[in-house]
Amino acid sequence: MSGTSVSPAGVFVMLGLVLASALGVIFSSHQCRLYYATLQTLENERWALEEDYSRLMIEHSTMANPHRVLSMADAELHMAAPAVAGRKVVHQ
Repeated sequence: MSGTSVSPAGVFVMLGLVLASALGVIFSSHQCRLYYATLQTLENERWALEEDYSRLMIEHSTMANPHRVLSMADAELHMAAPAVAGRKVVHQ
């Protein structure tokens, strides 16, 4: 044996450092779990928004269909294309 001894103050310092390190690991693990839970929530929101966007794009393409617009203009608004005799061509 070399005969070196550790003073009681050194033991308390090392014990304090070990406890501080353990608390740091616990804190960082807890923060990691919180951030992961937040990430999962945000990803779920993103998926829901993507589904809504896809649904809205389908609805938009359905509503903007030229045949649908023409039939609604005719049926609901009683609109019709003018007769050929009623058309005038303006030359510049």
